[in-house]
Amino acid sequence: MTDRDITVRSLAEGKNPSEMKIGDLCSHELTAIAPSASVEDAVRIMREKAVRRLPVLADNRAVGIVSIGDLAREQDPRSALADISGAAPNN
Repeated sequence: MTDRDITVRSLAEGKNPSEMKIGDLCSHELTAIAPSASVEDAVRIMREKAVRRLPVLADNRAVGIVSIGDLAREQDPRSALADISGAAPNN
């Protein structure tokens, strides 16, 4: 479940997310990628499926997640998205 799931499936519809079940908020069609896939494969899948995050699965287990920001840093480290995605969080 992502922040976008909460926004699109609850707040935009005037519902209180704290009163909903996770199954009502999360995406049901999971698109994932293998750790051995190429960056180009990840970009293609994210474009085709219009997703911003892609779970990485090995032996049907989640081993990571690749985000659109990760790909931006990999393909064009000087882009605005790469710069934003690489910024250290405020602690």
